[in-house]
Amino acid sequence: MNKPVDNAPKRKLLAVFAHPDDESFICGGTLAKYAGEGVEITLVSATRGEMGRRMGNPPYLNRETMAAAREIELREACASLGIRHLLFLDIRDKTVEFTDPGGLAGRIEDLIREVDPDVVLTFHETLGGHPDHCAIGKAATEAFRRMGHRGSLYFISFGNAMERPERFGYSRKDVVKIDVRGYLKEKLAAFRAHRCQTEIDEWVWLPDREALSRFGGYEYFLKGNREVPPRVPHDLF
Repeated sequence: MNKPVDNAPKRKLLAVFAHPDDESFICGGTLAKYAGEGVEITLVSATRGEMGRRMGNPPYLNRETMAAAREIELREACASLGIRHLLFLDIRDKTVEFTDPGGLAGRIEDLIREVDPDVVLTFHETLGGHPDHCAIGKAATEAFRRMGHRGSLYFISFGNAMERPERFGYSRKDVVKIDVRGYLKEKLAAFRAHRCQTEIDEWVWLPDREALSRFGGYEYFLKGNREVPPRVPHDLF
């Protein structure tokens, strides 16, 4: 018997971040979850992280070799998480905040138009925690709003900070809490792929069971376009 043809359009997610490892360290469980459910994920990294302070433990990289090494590590992390498409904007690390904001937003606008995602993830422009994070988040948000895109915009957040969103001027209805407990092995593999950044963190390299116990079971996202009708509180789509 022939199987019925599934004509449902493929769900797409576009993640626009600043550095290699943002995708793994902040929301790796969520990306692995949606990739496992068949969502087509495109990751954009503004830089190759060549100005990172960690150069392996003991150090084996330098400013000349860092970018190539971190690109390789990011590709390995993407494979662990199920991310199929990776793009770089080729901006020098720690200079995103000095890049022409209108031009950067225009480049991201072109990517949104090309990918046509249902969901866009990026950093919050003031809560990003690093100037490059905030700058890429501001540009991605501007691109999204400039287009009047039909999809949903979400801001990634750190750890469980958004268990209490009121501290940041938001309410619980602005937060989507994703259960990633079934995808922590993929997240750990991605952490380990970013070897030069995590070798100094002994817990990452403990036996799997011990290392996995260090992860929280949830990742949190702020709604970036509140005008979108309410959705399931535990799903980005």
